[in-house]
Order: sequence, then C-alpha cells, then structure tokens
Amino acid sequence: MEYIPRHLEQTISTHRHGKSVIAVTGARQTGKSTMLRHMFKDVKEITLDDIRQKNLALTDPGLFISEKERPLYLDEIQYAPELLSFIKIEVDRDKGGGHYYLSGSQKFNMMKNMTESLAGRVAIFELLGLSTREIQRIDFNLPFIPTKEYIDKRTPTARGFDSWEMIYRGGYPEMNAEDIDWHSFYSDYTKTYIERDVYQQIQVADELKFINFMEVLAARTGCILNMDEISREVGVAQDTIKRWLLILKTSNIVYLLRPYSNNLTTRAIKAPKLYFLDTGLAAYLTHWETRDVLRVGAKSGDFFETFVIGEILKSYYNAGRMPNNLYYYRDKDKREIDLVIERNGILHPVEIKSYSNPDISDAQAFSVLGKKAPVGDGAIICQCDEVMALSRDVRAIPIWYI
Repeated sequence: MEYIPRHLEQTISTHRHGKSVIAVTGARQTGKSTMLRHMFKDVKEITLDDIRQKNLALTDPGLFISEKERPLYLDEIQYAPELLSFIKIEVDRDKGGGHYYLSGSQKFNMMKNMTESLAGRVAIFELLGLSTREIQRIDFNLPFIPTKEYIDKRTPTARGFDSWEMIYRGGYPEMNAEDIDWHSFYSDYTKTYIERDVYQQIQVADELKFINFMEVLAARTGCILNMDEISREVGVAQDTIKRWLLILKTSNIVYLLRPYSNNLTTRAIKAPKLYFLDTGLAAYLTHWETRDVLRVGAKSGDFFETFVIGEILKSYYNAGRMPNNLYYYRDKDKREIDLVIERNGILHPVEIKSYSNPDISDAQAFSVLGKKAPVGDGAIICQCDEVMALSRDVRAIPIWYI
C-alpha cells in the first residue's frame, strides 16, 4: 500500500529530542503505527495486540521493560498500562530524548495513565484520519482561522477537490491508498472496533444495542446532543448512553464541540454538538449507499458540516495544537453559529453551508457575538470557487482553503 506522508510527522520531529517519550493516540486504522514505523525505521517494535507479548508485559512489567533495548516502540500500550511506571523509572535513569515511542487507540486509558506516570516526560499527539491536505500531498500545516493572513498563506496551495467523494469515502488511509470495496471496509472496521475496543467494556447482551446506538448517533452527526432522545430511541438508560458515548469519544470515533459561553451568555444552550470524526463511517452507519444519494439526501447539510469540522480539527491536531479554542454558539432564541474560533481573546465566527452561492444573510447571527467579546474576521465556508468578500469582515471561503 502506498504510504501517504502525514503532517503530524513534522510536528513530532520538532519534539522528539526534547522528550523521553513520544505517544500518539487515535482511532483504529488512522495510520499511527504506519506513521511511526515510517519515521523511525530502525526502532524495534512490539505490539501488545499480540497476546504473548501482552501476557509477558502484564506478568512482570518491570522485567519486560528493563530487558528491552532502547529506543523501543510499543504499540497498543493501553493493553498494559502497568508498563508506564517502569518506563518512567528507565527514562529517569537515563535522561534524554527518543527513548520510547507509544501508540494506542483508547485515548482515555492512555491519557489518564500517561499524565499520572509520565508527567513532564511525554509529548502526546493525536492522529485523526487523512486530511484533504494530506490526500492532495499539500505541504501546508497551519491551523485554520478565517483571517486574511491565513488566506494569503493558504492561497498558493489551495486546490479544488470533489468534496462529496471525500465525504463519502472518509479519511482512513486504507480507503484512500487502495482500491477497496467501501461497504466491506466499513463493515470490517465496525466489527473490529466492537471486538477490540468495546467488547470488554459492555455486556455481551448489549452488543447489538451498542451497534444500534452507533447508528442512532451517526444519524445525529452535526446536531446538538440530546441524551433523552437517544436513550428513548436506543431503549437503554441514560447512564448507559453516557457510558457508551464516553467509549466512542475516548476511542476517537466522535467529537463533542462545546458551546461558547461566558458570564454574559446566560441564554446560551449548554449541550455540546456531536460530530463523527470520519464521515465515511457515519455514512456507512446511516446506510447511505452511494455518494450521490448522500449528496442529495436529507442529511447532506449535516454531513457537509461534519466534514468541515473534522478538517478543521485535523488542521489543529496535525500542527500539534489542542483545539481547545473551538466552540459553537446557539441561544434560546435559536440564533446559531456553526463554529466560533477564539484566538488571543478575539472571536472568529464561521458558518458552514453546503451550497456554492452564499450571501451576507448567512452571517446574520454573527452580530450576537459582539455583545460577548471582540469579534474578528468571520467566514462562510462553502463550495464557492474562490474567496469572496461579503462584507468588510466576512468572506466566503471555499472548502479547500481549510
């Protein structure tokens, strides 16, 4: 399979000599292992997905670590979190960069144990699926923000693409590097995900309900999360829904976008918005069988929005930035802004539209932010052919400028 270079490689390379441990989290099959193998060809790899290696690590983690030559790459580290304390002992004996490389697909377990055991010693990165920049082999790695400065830097590399083909196919590397059957890939992916990342955390009798839960959530991608509604439709208690949602969130299947609020936004909605991090998987779970059916279907706007949010998230993660400055806005008067990017205390409102001819009326809700904080450049991200000024501080921006 052809290797598609990942932008996160650049970010990791700048940190590898400053930390003793490099850790990469991400959903299954986003390319974590492939990327690390490509970057560090001479580093010995051990996968804890191998039951023999896992048993050795769990039986005597101290011996397992002490007898291994460094540098060492440990894949699926979440299966043996006991190793982390002994990795700490080893790196403290011999300070310096590049001793251990870790990867895993269960972010919650990894993050919790690493922040406790390896504080100050580890650099943690998150790898999502392929971005359109990576698929197009574009070497541009700045986080998206709708300012003139960003647009000027992005313009030389901005190149159009078939957005609905990208949305339908999704961002998993295998789907973009090989000519494989879409339905078979996502069917196998869902089965593998349930068996390896979910099975031990739910009751066997709940497996079919969990799949139904994933389908119900996929049908709500791009929507405000409503626990009561989901609980009723799936037929399980709300506490179970919360636990299952945490599983999907911490294994990087879904992302929850927080609502923007401050002391002045007493009328703001408090629930997050739900997004699947791969639109191909969401399309499979909601039974959209072709790109054209998806494009004209009732959920096309939500899928387009989900894709745009995912691409923006990738632009932040690939640059080594946590997207803690991304929000949405909706108040009880139903005034809504799809995305609010906060930078240096300034709010940048973004509306997302799947059509190609936006106008300034699409930005009418932007004015509500002026009562909350200083507002900078805003944008309508859509399928227009070129950047267009809609007002002094609002532009229409083609989707391929992300």
